[in-house]
Amino acid sequence: MTGERARPKSILFLCGMNAIRSPMAETIARKMLDRGIFVSSAGVRAGERDPFVDAVLNEAGLPEVAHAPRTLDDLEDDYFDLIVTLAPEAHHAALELTRSMSIDVEYWPTADPSVATGTREQIMAAYRDVRDRLAAQIGRRFGNDADHGA
Repeated sequence: MTGERARPKSILFLCGMNAIRSPMAETIARKMLDRGIFVSSAGVRAGERDPFVDAVLNEAGLPEVAHAPRTLDDLEDDYFDLIVTLAPEAHHAALELTRSMSIDVEYWPTADPSVATGTREQIMAAYRDVRDRLAAQIGRRFGNDADHGA
């Protein structure tokens, strides 16, 4: 075994409410990955847009999140080659969803920056950390496809 993982043609990033981690990962992946890869995101539950997400994406020269938070039921396409889960509840939901499907599921434990407290700068630092860790993970996982845009 070479350690190479198949390059997916479609990726879903899944977290709890599609408000922070998964839309951030979707935006970063869209910038970093080959345009031939379909990328989307969703949450297990409905969430509300988080303004800190757009702030830290803009700092990195990335566009704002292009959609309101959505759930799995809101997705137009329901088949993906890979589901990347970013929170425990999302991972459990993905495993349940894919029990009878041939879809790879990967768990990337990702901190929830919304629990950060302190000054605005301390809170922003927590969001930046998630942004930077997601960009690094996307780069590591999809190495040859990434153009290092984030």
